Amino acid sequence: MVSFIIEFVRDLISGKSPLRPPGAFPEKEFLKKCIKCNKCAQICPYFSIQMAHIEYGKSMGTPLIFPREVPCYVCMKCPPVCPTGALKNDVVNKEDVRMGIAVINEETCLPYIGIICRACFENCPIFREAIILEDEMYPKVIKEKCIGCGICEKVCPIEGSAIIIESAHNI
Repeated sequence: MVSFIIEFVRDLISGKSPLRPPGAFPEKEFLKKCIKCNKCAQICPYFSIQMAHIEYGKSMGTPLIFPREVPCYVCMKCPPVCPTGALKNDVVNKEDVRMGIAVINEETCLPYIGIICRACFENCPIFREAIILEDEMYPKVIKEKCIGCGICEKVCPIEGSAIIIESAHNI
């Protein structure tokens, strides 16, 4: 438990925060609408959605995604089951999702230090649009196309990940 608290505090200090599921409203509106029913987590076939514990304060019981553990695979099963519309029911295409934005740390990203790696590029569900390769080697995030699902963060072989998702909805 102590190590979890230390990790939680470290993430808060670094500005890293978990993601909300696809279709989530901005945080204040989301918290007003979410009734903590757990339906989104129950329908998720990948177990990507977890419910926030007490350390998240007023967000306790609301759905979160921790991309380094299990990212969102954008199956789009959760928005339609949300009974209150806290997850916008009309978001059906993965290209319309905006959970966050991927940010690359060029100091730790393998291609930027001379080692070939295409993990984030090849695994991005918005293939060849959200992450492109400059000069056929260096990954670059196209902010307008990135949906912030966290798959790139999960597949990065660097410990701690050289690419992280900045949440669109800070908790």
